[in-house]
Parts: sequence; structure tokens; C-alpha cells
Amino acid sequence: MLTSVPDHLPGHRAARLTVVDPATGEAFDDVPDQRPEALDAVIDRSRRAWHGWRADPAARTAALHAAAGAVESAGDDLARLLTREQGKPLAESHAEIARTAARLRYFAGLAPRSRRISDGRPGHSEIRWRPLGPVAAIVPWNFPLQLAAAKFAPALAAGNTVVLKPSPFTPLATRLLGSVLAGALPEDVLTVVTGREPLGARLAAHPGIRHVTFTGSAPTGRAVAEAAAASLARVTLELGGNDAAVLLDDVDVDGIADRLFWAAFRNCGQVCVAVKRVYAPARLHARVVEALAERARTVAVGPGLDPDTRLGPVNNAPQLARVERLVRRALADGARAAAGGHRPGGPGYFFAPTVLTDVPPDSPVVTEEQFGPVLPVLPYRSLDEAVDAANGTGFGLGGSVWSRDPDRAEAVADRLECGTVWINHHAELSLAQPFAGVKDSGVGVAGGPWGLYGNLRPFVVHRPREVRP
Repeated sequence: MLTSVPDHLPGHRAARLTVVDPATGEAFDDVPDQRPEALDAVIDRSRRAWHGWRADPAARTAALHAAAGAVESAGDDLARLLTREQGKPLAESHAEIARTAARLRYFAGLAPRSRRISDGRPGHSEIRWRPLGPVAAIVPWNFPLQLAAAKFAPALAAGNTVVLKPSPFTPLATRLLGSVLAGALPEDVLTVVTGREPLGARLAAHPGIRHVTFTGSAPTGRAVAEAAAASLARVTLELGGNDAAVLLDDVDVDGIADRLFWAAFRNCGQVCVAVKRVYAPARLHARVVEALAERARTVAVGPGLDPDTRLGPVNNAPQLARVERLVRRALADGARAAAGGHRPGGPGYFFAPTVLTDVPPDSPVVTEEQFGPVLPVLPYRSLDEAVDAANGTGFGLGGSVWSRDPDRAEAVADRLECGTVWINHHAELSLAQPFAGVKDSGVGVAGGPWGLYGNLRPFVVHRPREVRP
């Protein structure tokens, strides 16, 4: 069952953290704002639970399969609550729930493989794998459940226990998920803690934590790494991206426009591997801008619970202010909004889907990660220029190349400095593939068997071939 973490310590008043519906801008619920001091007891229980959880791989597999079924059974309640606190359309929340369950099933089916090594000496070594201990999973607000499962599913499958901290902007669905999983997992194997900073910082720095897995901004990721270094805990950091889509001069603009638009604007652009910059050949630039702008002007924007909505609001007020600031700066520097460029009237954290042209290449809306419904489209005159521009930021998470000739596109893709490149699509991920970035986009690998082994350490047993008297 899921541990019930005290809201407060003896002698302290209970504190609450309010949760805002981004479609209205109004608070609608609250959760415990737990004190960092409470983590000592939480992590101690997590470590004690680890000894039993690690000892029975068959029981772990059965529990994770049961957990996946429990998530699916609670899908309607989870999806509605997720949309209410995060803002995404209800259909996208249902898809997130499905991916959460799928991750549990996928990792339930993986097991580390022992390997025997013989090197000619009179003996052999066997490499076995052991879990690390309690894992801290710190999750952002754009995909609260999916990214939580991307962290806790491999950690649990490997035999670790997990302390999970959601963003203070989206704690409700995660707490409900924890309650749902309580019927499938043993006590203290997964614990959800909620609260403002410094709760996350204390969790990352806690000496009882042996692996910190974090998704968020690069500055916060650096702070997490520094905190974890004090106890030499392992870190896995996914620190966002500024993915470029490079369109080649033979591209079918009308044929790719829908895919390119949604690669940029799904979840209101709040996707780490969303297309955040488009580089188009100069002769096609105007056509690309207009094709994307026409879709931005006509897409249905509204509350996620409205069945007609395709794009919801930005999740929170600080992020909305950042998006607005980046767009205003770009417009002041000479960019033009072919669509959007402003907040619409009415309540909520909405920003009109925005396509920018005539953007200075050094504008922050190009060089930084916008993480909102904003897409700059920039022209290029030579392919070398486009590749240099695509590689010209500190990020390196994903990228894509679009062409009628996949072989030509793949040759360009090989020149991009990022962890994943897609050809003629973007941000399509498999549970079985590794997910990692370069440069400021992160440290470590998630996904597939690599995600499982990232939660294990090798244990070597060396023995002679013959037993000596």
C-alpha cells in the first residue's frame, strides 16, 4: 500500500498547497505542503521496504502487472483530474494514462541478464546486477503521470523503492495515482510527497537516496546534480530541449504541414521534444509560414474538458508570463506574428497559438526553450547554414529532417547534435528505445533496457574453475 506521509511534524501547523485550474486561473483544490524534515522518516521506511522488494523478482513482476491494470481501471478519474490541473485536452490525458500503464507492463517484462566472462586465466567472473536502494523521482508539470512512470517503473522493476515528488503545479493526479497503485504494491515501496521548495532540494540531497532522476530545467538540473554529489548518489537528468526541424528544399509543404504543426503545438507546446524552431529553405519559407499560421489561426483552443478543444491553456502563471515575455521581445526586435502573438481575452492561462516570421536568429525565442504555443520559422540559403543554426544552441535533445528523399534526409540527420533524430516526423517515442540528450539537455539514459540498467549496479563474483583443497 502507499505510505501516508504526515502533513506536518508535531509542533507545526499543517500547511496546504493550493492547485489552480489553468483553464480558469482559479484554485480548486489543495494538497499537503509537506515539510522537508518529514523526508527522514519517509526515506527510512523506503529503505526498510527495499530489502523485501528487491528479494523476490517474480513478486515484483506480478505487482507491476497488477499496477498497470489498476491504472487502466482508474483511467477515467485520473484523466479528468489530470486535465483539470494540467490543462491538456481530455483525449490527451487518456493517452497519458494509457502510456503510464504501458510503461509498467513493459518494465515488468524486463529482467537484467547475468553474464559470465572468461579471459584465459584459471577462473571466471560472473557479472550480476543489484538494485541501488531508494530512488528519488522528481517530476515536472507537463506530463505528470507519464514522466512519473518513466522514472518509477524501471526503478521498481529493478528492485528499488521510490519516493516520488510531483511538481507543486500538478500534484493531484499523482497523489491519486499513488492511491491507485496502493492496492498493487507493498507498503512503502512507492511514496508520493508533495510540497513547495525546498522539499525537492532536500530530497535530492538526502543521504538515504541512492539515485536521483529529475526532469526539468537545466539550471535546476545542475542544482540537483550538485545536491546529489554530496552523497555520491547517481543522477539521471532530462533537462529539456530546443528541437530544430530542418526542412530540405524538396519537401512537400502541404503534405507535412499537419504533422509539423502538431509536432510543435501538442500539449500547448509544453513537450521537451516538441519542435521549437523550424528552418525552411528561403524559397519555401513563406509557404511554410502560411501553412503553419493557417492551422494556428483555426485550431480550437479552450478548456481541456471541452470535447471540441484541441489546444488547452499554458499550465501555470509563471510559464505564461515567460511565453508572453519571449514573444514581446521577438516582436520588439522586428519579428512578425503570422498568427497569434498575444493573450486572448477571458480567464485562464491561454496564449494564442503563435507562428513567428522575420525573427532575428539570436532572439531568445529562438535560442532558448519557449515551452509554450510559439514557433519561430527561419529561412536558410544553404544546408550548411541550416545545420549550423540547428546545432547552434546549448541544447541537444531531439531534432528532425523533412524531405521527399529519406536517404538524403538521413545524411543530414547524421550531422545534427542531439540524442534522437526523426525523419519526416517528430517526437514519436518507443518504450523500447533509449532516450537521452547531449550538451545541456541532460545526463544519463532513460527508456528501454538502458532505463532498467540505469537503476542497477554491477556485482562481480570471481571464482576459480577448480576447487582447491
